[in-house]
Amino acid sequence: MALSLDRHPRLVLGLKLRRARTEQGLGLQEVASRSGLSTSYLSEIEKGKKYPKPEKLVGLARALAIPYDELVSLELDQGLEGLGALFGSALLQEFPFDLFGLGAEDFMGLLSDDPERAGALLRALVDVGRMYDVQVEHLLFAALRSYQQLHGNGFPEIEKTAEAFRREHLGAPEGAVAPGALREILQRRHGYRVDEETLADDPDLGRFRSVFVPGERPSLLINGRLLPEQRAFVLGRELGYRELGLEERAHTSSWVEVESFEQLLNNFRASYFAGAVLIPTEPLVTDLGTLFARDRWDGGEGLVGLLESYGATPEMLAYRLTEVLPARFGFDHLYFVRFNSPSRDRPLRLTKLLNLSDLPLRQGLGTPEHHCRRWPGVRLLREAGPGTRRGARARPRVALQRSRFLDGDGEYMVLSMSRPLVLKPGVHSAVSVGFRMDARFKRRVRFWNDPAIPRCNVGMTCERCSLTDEECSDRAVPPSARIREERRARQREALESLRRRRETAG
Repeated sequence: MALSLDRHPRLVLGLKLRRARTEQGLGLQEVASRSGLSTSYLSEIEKGKKYPKPEKLVGLARALAIPYDELVSLELDQGLEGLGALFGSALLQEFPFDLFGLGAEDFMGLLSDDPERAGALLRALVDVGRMYDVQVEHLLFAALRSYQQLHGNGFPEIEKTAEAFRREHLGAPEGAVAPGALREILQRRHGYRVDEETLADDPDLGRFRSVFVPGERPSLLINGRLLPEQRAFVLGRELGYRELGLEERAHTSSWVEVESFEQLLNNFRASYFAGAVLIPTEPLVTDLGTLFARDRWDGGEGLVGLLESYGATPEMLAYRLTEVLPARFGFDHLYFVRFNSPSRDRPLRLTKLLNLSDLPLRQGLGTPEHHCRRWPGVRLLREAGPGTRRGARARPRVALQRSRFLDGDGEYMVLSMSRPLVLKPGVHSAVSVGFRMDARFKRRVRFWNDPAIPRCNVGMTCERCSLTDEECSDRAVPPSARIREERRARQREALESLRRRRETAG
């Protein structure tokens, strides 16, 4: 839903009518009587829900002593003209309000009671975004995460399409899918050219996993340095665009610029399709049931076996768990995070986040903070060795930990896997999936109480951690944010105490 006022003449008319009526001190009933309209119909017009016929507009113009041409013009009156620029801002133009059940009329309802104050509120939000350099793409990514949360990150229609595709074109319901099979389908079924040589040696494009070139015969350029499982995912995602009929799309594997929410959403849908084709639901559910039925944690051997069985990377498998486990196992309080190893001058930062839990996980835009070093994924990155040589394959490292978050409720079983990145020498990536250890989890995962699984109290960031230096030897920096919060709390308490003493003395 675009919120440009010139696309919604009903909203402009409603704003003008209410402003003129209130400025003249007239009530709805009086204007309705003068114009020959019912009070309820006039109210609907002011809320932007109705647009009357010309003869009724003439009556309204006469009732309010406004020239007809001025009333129906899309230009806003003085005092409201700022709303036009506001509603034309990139922030409100691109944000997918309709995805969350909000239409233009809902915003009209917000504005109708007091347009100046409502407009000031919206302008303040836009200004805050500018002040803290919140780009439209940040909001669009946040909207996508909210969309996933609303659906528990499970999308049955895409699952069905992926299952039908695999059954028709790949035959066997389980086992790893070879990149060559997907490449052949893309070429034969959709007329693609596939190039796996150009990107790898290009100095400017060598960091991209893939580039799509549209045309009568579209081309897909795949970085030849990718591992086979990564190439399979790129091909599967491209097939997802075609099989799901997704037109608006990005042309590169990683984002250069997000042009619209539809583009972002379609990339998610195509990627979901790829994951469901490469790691089909029913075999995965069976394999996970076998893994969860074990009495003892095997140190990660079972998970590494799944990676090899499905021809998947740690991130592909971990993210697929967030799509399957809520619906099929009832593990609906979970989170997924991805970290890349830090640079020399910056602390480690989250590069991907999906939060279906109540934990206050954040992917901040401000001054970066130091994430707790007790998170198993962070530990894996800190212990990582040098990256792999070009074309080499490294066995992923696996960690499992029972984490009790100081700022959360309950305990989480956190599975983490790390590996070096083939396109970024010396850089490692760690993905983690955390499951709240409620009664349902403990019934399904028999090894949950294995004494070999380490337990740890963890915070969110060092800057906000309540543990003392004696309680935590892993701290990277002092708890500066926590100290500020405690100081403000003492100040509030002192002010309240002063007020009580003054009232008693007076």
